[in-house]
Amino acid sequence: MSGTVQTGVLVVGFGAAGACAALEAAEAGADVLVLDRFEGGGATTLSGGIVYAGGGTAQQRDAGVTDSVDAMHAYLRLEVGDVVSERTLRSFCEGSVEMIRWLERHGVPFEGSLCPEKTSYPGNRHYLYYSGSESSGGFRDAAEPAPRGHRAKGRGTSGKALFKPLAAQVRRRATVLPQTRVRRLIQSVDGTVTGVIATTLRDAPAWARALHRRLGQWSAKPGIYVPALRKKLHRRVVALEERFAREIEISAHSVILTAGGFIANREWIRERAPAYRRGLQLGTVGDDGSGIELGRSAGGATAGMGRVSAWRFLTPPSAFLGGLLVNERGQRVIDESRYGAAVGEELIERHGGKGWLLLDEELVRRARAQGDVQWFQRLQTLYLLKRGRVLGGTIAEVARRAGVDPDGLAETVVAADAVPDPMGKPAAFVHRFGSPPYSLVDVSIRPSLAFPCPMLTLGGLVVDEGSGRVLDGDGRPIPGLYAAGRTAVGICSRSYVSGLSLADCVFSGRRAGNHSGRTLRELDKNENVF
Repeated sequence: MSGTVQTGVLVVGFGAAGACAALEAAEAGADVLVLDRFEGGGATTLSGGIVYAGGGTAQQRDAGVTDSVDAMHAYLRLEVGDVVSERTLRSFCEGSVEMIRWLERHGVPFEGSLCPEKTSYPGNRHYLYYSGSESSGGFRDAAEPAPRGHRAKGRGTSGKALFKPLAAQVRRRATVLPQTRVRRLIQSVDGTVTGVIATTLRDAPAWARALHRRLGQWSAKPGIYVPALRKKLHRRVVALEERFAREIEISAHSVILTAGGFIANREWIRERAPAYRRGLQLGTVGDDGSGIELGRSAGGATAGMGRVSAWRFLTPPSAFLGGLLVNERGQRVIDESRYGAAVGEELIERHGGKGWLLLDEELVRRARAQGDVQWFQRLQTLYLLKRGRVLGGTIAEVARRAGVDPDGLAETVVAADAVPDPMGKPAAFVHRFGSPPYSLVDVSIRPSLAFPCPMLTLGGLVVDEGSGRVLDGDGRPIPGLYAAGRTAVGICSRSYVSGLSLADCVFSGRRAGNHSGRTLRELDKNENVF
């Protein structure tokens, strides 16, 4: 052993959920220690930094948007289904305004600049947008649509803008031990989790820690886009850990698992969601299911392990929403205005991952003219309009060139002239096809650096929804063990829209941190009494 450490609350994993858990536990008066295999940030820093929130946030009011808790709840009930209880979903919605205020108090910047167009992710002038399917058919009738995607203010993808201030606050109020990997949980005879056995580079040579840090950064990005590079870098990470890491025992009153999902665990994906093997792993190598496995080793139950969110965004450019998304038979796939995860799921589950977007000359011209987009979105548009499409002077010709059934596509174009739209697409996005040439843009889901399909896992450990404690197979809480974020089943474990995972990380992380901190405080009070 290189040492034994004691703490009140131990947080395993230092992304958004871990940071929020640590802050709440510290604010409840607990001594908190946070561990991370790398330097922290995890999938949060790779994300767009979107937090799904509504019910009348300050940013919505600044943008002149009217929203209510009831409208937010009615929409999310359709997305979330029964993955969490009515009480939990209502609590999430009712606490949404306060959640944004809490994040702001901890330094996360938001802004009420409303994006005027439907998009997968706004450009650098806008930080509030419609991040889900709020305006799409079937949803707008159930609840008044409102933009609820609150993007942390920062250029490019804003995940770092969200995590950096939270991490700074954690380091002021808790101890953070990076480059430390938890190997197993410690349990007493009655099953109570009392700590962990970990290996750490804490006492390794400075050069080894620096190299490990750099390899971890490169593995996260650009490694996320180049799997072969990521694998090579990770082998060097493991070699450093095997050579220099030393074992350490950490005793704790409570352990909170916030180690991400398992999108980087190819074996688990093959076993549980084989149709989703061809996407871009939206996470770090730390998203290997290790946190979930720790919980299972203590008797924790899991659910939703086959649920994967696959994002096939058709926008930007917003002009693409006027197109028709079709399969090999030329038939419509879905309302094109739906959120990208709904599009991706439909393509993968019912159409073998294959799809084409039909455009006419006007839509292509409008697409090329759109300005306020991120650099990577511009590159994707250029790729799709050059190498990703075929052209034809007639509908039949373009169909034959793309390998799509000409008769089926012709019937689809005629049917799309109906009012209202047969698939429920909002009238604002409906386009009547005009002048050729016609284009079929290949939006099929396959490994592609130019047009990747990001994916993340949604299932995890089953937790008590009032406290975040991990439940066993009989529905009983495992003493001393909590889980949050993508390590646990949460708000977004059935259906995902942009910002819902990070919002759930904040919600579930705070829940677990607050309960574990308060429990420890009450225990200390009782001990002092006697």
